[in-house]
Amino acid sequence: MRESAPRRVPRTLCALAAAAMAATACGGQGGGSGGSPAGGGELHVFAAASLTDVFTALAEDFEEDRPGVEVVLNFAGSSELAAQINAGAPADVFAAADTATMRRVVEGEGLDAGWASGSGGAAVFATNTLRIAVPPDNPGGVEDFADLAGDGVSVALCAEEVPCGAATATAMEAAGVAITPDTYEQDVRAVLTKVELGEVDAGLVYATDVASAGGRVTGIDFPEAGEAVNEYPVGVLAGAADAGLASDWVELVLSETGERVLAEAGFGTP
Repeated sequence: MRESAPRRVPRTLCALAAAAMAATACGGQGGGSGGSPAGGGELHVFAAASLTDVFTALAEDFEEDRPGVEVVLNFAGSSELAAQINAGAPADVFAAADTATMRRVVEGEGLDAGWASGSGGAAVFATNTLRIAVPPDNPGGVEDFADLAGDGVSVALCAEEVPCGAATATAMEAAGVAITPDTYEQDVRAVLTKVELGEVDAGLVYATDVASAGGRVTGIDFPEAGEAVNEYPVGVLAGAADAGLASDWVELVLSETGERVLAEAGFGTP
């Protein structure tokens, strides 16, 4: 597998734009329709940072079933990826952490804006919920959401323009709590890293990020998270170099294999 640009992990992905039709087509197997080119090729997938582990895991199966095919993954904050796509970046598939960011690509003016003909548009394939992440020794003594606004508690949040930042704003409104963070980060994995390294007392991340960190952080649930559930859509872009290959990835994500890997990582169902 090959890395591409900053925060681009191995390679993986092709997404779910074919919605219910694709789900039926893939049966219960992890494969696809076999529409990949005989000579191989590259599939460029732009995906939200919180999908890093799942999409990297699925990439191995995808490439193993298609000798010569490489999936190039670009992981970052969804808003950053949307801007890149609308500026003409070569992307075949986009998987965002919320529907609002996906709409910016669909309605954007970039060369790759819009969906491939016959792809069925974008499909929501998973959900995610915020959790408070703290170091194992919980130096800030954080027990609930209101504690994040306490004096002397250092906090990392996602930037407001990215999906986890938008979800955080919704949770703050629901709780009636205003948090002044020590740092804003451009994607949720950067927030998680701040907590893992002990650079802050707490951070707001997704449940899947807490799960991926294992014992390096402790997760704390809070009721207001239920007011800010993120839906994850994905689709094959109009500028895809090989829409058939991209659709194969869509089938894999929608298959029982994709559902299982997502569930194991802590994602919810649509």
